[in-house]
Amino acid sequence: MIIISRLKRFPKLFLLTSCFMLISSSLSNAGDFEMLGKYIGNSDAILLADPDGNILYAKNAHEQLIPASTIKIFTALAAFHFLGKDYRFRTEFYLDAQRNLTIKGYGDPYLVSEVIDEIAGALAPMLEPMINSVLVDDSHFSQPPAIPGISSTLRPHDAPNGALCVNFNMVSFKPGRHPGTFISGEPQTPLLPFVMEKIKQSGFRSNRIVLSHNQNDIALYAGHLFRYFMEKNGVSIHGQVKTGRVDEKKEQLIWVHHSSFTVEEIIQKLLEHSNNFMANQLLIAMGIERYGPPGNVENGVRAMALYAQQHISPHQLIIAEGSGISRANRVCVTTMLQILEKFRPYYHLMKKEKNAFYKTGTLHGVSNLAGYIESEKGVYPFVIFLNCNGKQAFPIMEVLLRKVNLQAVVARM
Repeated sequence: MIIISRLKRFPKLFLLTSCFMLISSSLSNAGDFEMLGKYIGNSDAILLADPDGNILYAKNAHEQLIPASTIKIFTALAAFHFLGKDYRFRTEFYLDAQRNLTIKGYGDPYLVSEVIDEIAGALAPMLEPMINSVLVDDSHFSQPPAIPGISSTLRPHDAPNGALCVNFNMVSFKPGRHPGTFISGEPQTPLLPFVMEKIKQSGFRSNRIVLSHNQNDIALYAGHLFRYFMEKNGVSIHGQVKTGRVDEKKEQLIWVHHSSFTVEEIIQKLLEHSNNFMANQLLIAMGIERYGPPGNVENGVRAMALYAQQHISPHQLIIAEGSGISRANRVCVTTMLQILEKFRPYYHLMKKEKNAFYKTGTLHGVSNLAGYIESEKGVYPFVIFLNCNGKQAFPIMEVLLRKVNLQAVVARM
């Protein structure tokens, strides 16, 4: 086992890295699968299938291993099933007799500043000359939706989920001209006073922080951002931003925003950027679609388990959440092959390198890849699960690429 550690603490890093590079070189030059078999340990697994789904090579095929973010392929597949590829998330806007505006969220994972500016422009004529308070309603999801594997850090990969979230629950910032001051890290997003104290408390000098459900910060920040853009579009707002609940008997629905992105487009962005927040927004949404609101992780997992029971062999599949951040998720490579077979019509949504379409999966001590190698004969599904610390999946993918490409050359001869 090769353990890679920080250079400053461990001067032998260069030697260890060099050893790993030698292994990678050996794999890249291997003439058959024999070298791969020697490299795959007890905590690893590999599988390559032909375009008809026949397994060409597999080792440790039935070992339940940590899939990390490759599980997002299954989350996407289940979302297609329960929501449909043309589904669009919605956000509703209500006005009462006292001219209070209530914003109700339904889990749109792509409610970003540019979109909010457009919504505010559309709402402005309906809200003139003024409104009182802005109320935010995030009751469509249970609060807070606890995601296994998500910690309470301020880092982007730990962004929590919610029914009314903006900018992926992240705030981007960088140092201002004067010490102790900050400015927005994104030209399209203002740095609102609401988040300034949280930035100072983070201790970060720049980058991003994530918001939490403590004191309803997530929904309230959404309300403050909507307020900013409505005022920018000429709406006068006299009252406060606060939490509330829609009362359809007393409030009039004045606008419904449907996301600019379909589920298929969201999934393409999800697979490209491996966004944990987006994955679990989809998970909770499919749970609502199957079992009703309010949404929670448990019902999302139930929906995914139901899909597995109906469409794949689920006996070697354990789902804790939809992003892969939880180490409690477990999948064997033969079950992942079934998932890939079902996902085959959508493989073009995945990241592409050379003639491979793939999804990465990385946690501490975990380096995974799953996807398809495209050739003249069709697409070859492959799965590489390395759960042994110090190993990397990309050199193995290079070997599989060479194998498939060589078969294509032989087929033309």
